[in-house]
Amino acid sequence: MQSQDYYPLLQARIMKNKPILLTLLVIASTSLSVARARELPDKQQVLQVMTRVNAYFMQKYADYTLPSNVGKVRPSNIWTRAVYYEGLMALYRVHPLPEYRDYALKWAEFHQWGLRDGNATRNADNQCCGQVYIDLYRMSPDPVKIRDIKECMEMVLESPREDDWSWIDAIQMAMPVMARLGNLLDDARYHEKMFRMYAFTRDRHAGNGLFNPADGLWWRDKDFAPPYREPNGKSCYWSRGNGWVYAALARVMDEIPADEPHRALYAADFKAMSAALAACQRPDGFWNVSLHDPSHFGGKETTGTALFVYGLAWGINNGLLDRDAYLPALLNAWEGMVKESVRPDGFLCWVQGTGKEPKDGQPLYRDKMPDFEDFAVGCFLLGASEVYKLQ
Repeated sequence: MQSQDYYPLLQARIMKNKPILLTLLVIASTSLSVARARELPDKQQVLQVMTRVNAYFMQKYADYTLPSNVGKVRPSNIWTRAVYYEGLMALYRVHPLPEYRDYALKWAEFHQWGLRDGNATRNADNQCCGQVYIDLYRMSPDPVKIRDIKECMEMVLESPREDDWSWIDAIQMAMPVMARLGNLLDDARYHEKMFRMYAFTRDRHAGNGLFNPADGLWWRDKDFAPPYREPNGKSCYWSRGNGWVYAALARVMDEIPADEPHRALYAADFKAMSAALAACQRPDGFWNVSLHDPSHFGGKETTGTALFVYGLAWGINNGLLDRDAYLPALLNAWEGMVKESVRPDGFLCWVQGTGKEPKDGQPLYRDKMPDFEDFAVGCFLLGASEVYKLQ
């Protein structure tokens, strides 16, 4: 399947998506003066918040070799820790302290640059660590650093299967790995394969796919596709699940060439999501865990919000999103997180723990300890790193 096959469909869908487009026009027209009036966050203050949140984590989890023990023992190269290191690498790129690099390097070396469950794993969660291994390889190339992740993704590349990403979180865990390998190895086959897998999840999983172009948002997996409904009768769009896709699209477009054949589709999906997300943001800057049902465990939630901050700021920084239209939503979200999510000691508040839907990890409250802290810190650092880059 080629991305150009989508373009006639996209034109037809524009007519169906008038509510989203009209919302975006309203956002643009009403926010222009607001965007100009509000000052950007001070870079040093953004950096101070980032380093405080990260210092809390590095001090508490100084022993990177320790496995997690939540329900069962899991090695520390699982997806939750890999997402943390994604954020740490983003922090290192804007604030290159040797201790950040060394903390990631020693973690990778401890795991011998390997994947949980070995090189034959097709589970995207197990492949997520490859994003960090590739970052570290780029700093100091050594074939051993990417040996296992390359072998694993070559297995995926050569397989006829395209249905691995049956839950939308998987798009963030594995798709940027393929984008990076394709870039690093100058091998467009990775980019074509990841598109086919993305397209399968988008348009074919659960019958009609997990992306709803009418709303510009994603159902988390087949269990939440129609006829499933939230208590208010609307579709269940889980905040963090949509955040994973939104972040993945940014990370993929960071890697693929400007003339990559499928880039236009990724950009169109990213823009559709941006409009949909701006339309359902809470007044306090956060997003509810159920994007279209604020009555279903409504309230502040940090991880989804942080991923949306990451995507919004990336889109503005890279010229994909109109600055005047989206800057107010971004600043509102960032200011809300700094005020409500970050405790003086660097602990992140209002974090929904692991799960797949609004009810998981509930109820939330300010000082509640989630089952895993690592991925939340990673999400926050990703978002903050792009806020830091705002000009």
